[in-house]
Amino acid sequence: MDFQFDETQTEVTALTARVLGKEREPGGTWRALADAGLLALALPAELGGDGLGVAEVALVLTELGRVASPTPALASLAFGVLPVTALGGPDQRAALLPPVAAGDSVLTAALHEPSAPFTTRPATVAESAGDWRLSGVKVGVPFAAEATRILTPASLPGGTGVFLVDPRADGVTLTPTTTSSGTPDHTMTLDSVTVTDADLLNGHGPGESIATLHRFALAGTVAFGDGLLAGALALTTEHVGEREQFGRPLAAFQAVAQQIADVYVASRTVQLAARSAVWRLAAGLDADAELDIAAYWLAEEAPEALAVCHHLHGGIGVDETYPLHRFSSAVKDLGRTLGGASHRLAALGELVAG
Repeated sequence: MDFQFDETQTEVTALTARVLGKEREPGGTWRALADAGLLALALPAELGGDGLGVAEVALVLTELGRVASPTPALASLAFGVLPVTALGGPDQRAALLPPVAAGDSVLTAALHEPSAPFTTRPATVAESAGDWRLSGVKVGVPFAAEATRILTPASLPGGTGVFLVDPRADGVTLTPTTTSSGTPDHTMTLDSVTVTDADLLNGHGPGESIATLHRFALAGTVAFGDGLLAGALALTTEHVGEREQFGRPLAAFQAVAQQIADVYVASRTVQLAARSAVWRLAAGLDADAELDIAAYWLAEEAPEALAVCHHLHGGIGVDETYPLHRFSSAVKDLGRTLGGASHRLAALGELVAG
């Protein structure tokens, strides 16, 4: 099974690849993506965007993964722009989306709580006292300190909702945490943080807002992971094709060929699962099972595949001046973002049992 891109999607992929074809610092890449219009793909036309959606955003994220680019694109686009576009009101969209498209601001989401990744029953609570008061702890919030707003799920008296929290508001404490790739990450503590109804994303009704946020976040994560695996595979394939041992390329040895074939199978499996999930989500179909399958395969297969890539590189594979470490560290971070393979398998099992 394969997925054919339409003309627009082919152009998005080609344009992203051209932008990423030049060596830049992460800040320069972020600006170049904005200048090329790639951060505005999902914005409505009335806000200067292209009116596209998750399928096109996923293609951008896949290409970014293919070069292991450490920009805030995954957080801003998949955790921020797509949910705000789907759930936000006109004023919320107008205030938050154009600055991201211009490369001037960042959005992110607080998807996890301690020991509870992608929780649908947040321990973080919103108490009504005229305005809302948010209290709780969120972990693994990417680019929290850089963000204009953090999409924050919370339990309400009558269900759940997603709030737009200003990380600089009174009562918000951000504690830096360590990531494998070195990208910014924080634990966010909320101590009776005041928010209003204007900060509540409720476009799909109570409870469904969190599900929508999670679907876009998973779609973006598996798309980025697809690119990471493909990029690591390409890097390793080139190495074993050029590096010689005993007068022969490494790829000519049967054991090496078998191992690189295993990485290829893992990469293609993740690719097909990710594209299937994104396609269903973009088409408005039930994509929950496909997203869980793609997330499980990425969390389960990608770390082992990257370990094989390092092994096939020998000593070069542990040299920090060689790019392979960027792929493996980013894969580790994505595994943590997804909650790990066991969590993803349990989520898939609950979906099947339910």
